Amino acid sequence: MAKPRDELLTIPEVLEELHDVSRSTFYRWRQLKKGPKSIKLPNGKVRIKRSELNRWLAAREDAA
Repeated sequence: MAKPRDELLTIPEVLEELHDVSRSTFYRWRQLKKGPKSIKLPNGKVRIKRSELNRWLAAREDAA
């Protein structure tokens, strides 16, 4: 049986899940290496794996 693929989210999809986080704040987090790990595709677009976003959010819960 094939292993299900990890969903790749766009920045707008991630921002929708994070609710009140602005695009500029998210990009600042990425620059400071404080955001979820991202993947830069050969076409220059950025994606975040669903599992990485969930892991990153869980780590924020633990730190709260």
